[in-house]
Amino acid sequence: MPFSDRRNPVGVLMHRAKNVTDILTIKRQRAALWQVSTLRKMLFRSRDTAFGKQYQFERLLIQSDLVEAFQSQVPISDYNFMHPWWMREFQGESNITWPGRPQYFALSSGTTTGSSKYIPVSNAQLKAIYRAGTRQLLSIARTDVPKDFFAKNYLTIGGSTDLEYNGIAYSGDLSGITTRNAPFWFDRLARPTPEIKRQKDWNEKIETMVREAPNWDVAMIAGGPAWVKMLLERIVERYKLDNIHAIWPHFRVYSWGAVALEPYKKEIDALMGKPIKYFETYLASEGFIAYQNKENASGMTLAFRNQMFFEFVPFDDQHFDTAGNLLPGAKAVTVAGVKEGVDYAILITTCSGAWRYMIGDTVRFTNVDACEIKITGRIKHYLSLCGEHLSVDNMNQALAQVARSLGCNFPEFTVKGYQRNGTYGHVWHIACNESLDAAELKSQLDAALCQVNDDYAVERKHVLTEMEVHVLPESLFLEFMDYRGKIGGQSKFPRVMTDVIHQEWSNFVTLKMPNHGYAN
Repeated sequence: MPFSDRRNPVGVLMHRAKNVTDILTIKRQRAALWQVSTLRKMLFRSRDTAFGKQYQFERLLIQSDLVEAFQSQVPISDYNFMHPWWMREFQGESNITWPGRPQYFALSSGTTTGSSKYIPVSNAQLKAIYRAGTRQLLSIARTDVPKDFFAKNYLTIGGSTDLEYNGIAYSGDLSGITTRNAPFWFDRLARPTPEIKRQKDWNEKIETMVREAPNWDVAMIAGGPAWVKMLLERIVERYKLDNIHAIWPHFRVYSWGAVALEPYKKEIDALMGKPIKYFETYLASEGFIAYQNKENASGMTLAFRNQMFFEFVPFDDQHFDTAGNLLPGAKAVTVAGVKEGVDYAILITTCSGAWRYMIGDTVRFTNVDACEIKITGRIKHYLSLCGEHLSVDNMNQALAQVARSLGCNFPEFTVKGYQRNGTYGHVWHIACNESLDAAELKSQLDAALCQVNDDYAVERKHVLTEMEVHVLPESLFLEFMDYRGKIGGQSKFPRVMTDVIHQEWSNFVTLKMPNHGYAN
């Protein structure tokens, strides 16, 4: 291969493409090459850190198969594994997991354990987040949005920019951190105003945004569906509008992430005066993982060439136990080895010092060649008491099917598995603001779950003999999040509850609705 070809192997691959299929295949090959290059750069930059020295990054860099050497030398990690390293940084030490010392730490929403986690956010990570966000904006620009779209206001419904400070580092919601450090060109058109962004009381912030809404010309909104829906509903109600476009006529795009849109979309659409575009984003506390780069894409494109290395562990009985814990000897594959239709636990290595870090999400490739994924759930947020293997994606699909059948909407839900007197069962709590027959909902939901999940259908005939369904007002779910201090832009209701959180939830429901007839 000529010297120029060795310097640009990706360009050579693209030049040799013969047709569309070849190009799609080469896109995947290009992604794999970029990923190896990204890993090499991160290992090189971190070779003199405490983590890099312990795991011999210097030696890894001279191995012929860098990825295999990396996977053999560095163990798969999670928050408990990385916590001691990150706490050293939080307490002021430098060069621990990434060169320098992170000035910011993002607080995760803690939906699995119920407790907050401190995730380092380096300057390199902030740049990577803005870079991926800019790429998504450019993707939106390629649609048929008006020419003056980028001259309008962009409304971000996120956490407070008034961060906690321990004398060494700042901590808070990631959206508050990124908003606080937004580029000047974006901040000029961003809404709400800096004064509102600093507000910590979530209800007060929503109320202030409702009051200021007539002063803004919003073209795009970013934020969690539950909170965006709440804000739009209050604006429409406050100003007695027919729809939100009566006050924001240039509103064209809504960007969301973290949860499935389907439970909220019908009600959000009902608030519109004209169709809008929906673009999904996968921005976790650990980094900007993927984004939807086409209006009708099958999923979100992984953010390659953005200082993040991806690995994927098949989410099956050979790699995880029934509690969602990684089994000894579990093996991860890179993007070069993934398959469509398979659920994977995603691992990320980032420029904030997360190494082979299992963030707890499961994803599925909807288009392998285009490297497009969708989030299917959490490794701890699924039910498999007796082999039913019920994922959050299954739950979302089934509830969406029932919602269409009954002509209603289920904006929130949560499920808990239980074993009583030798029998297994699931108890569902479903938010619905319409009058609904719980028995009919139970019947249709059970049938829909059997349709989307064969394992569930089999176990319902034999071992999984119990199913309870409780219909509750949506406001109760939001009140519970407020009660637990989990209300905010990145907070979300746990779809599958742990024993501890379920007991807390049960007590809360009984206290708020003593006549509901719910027994925990």
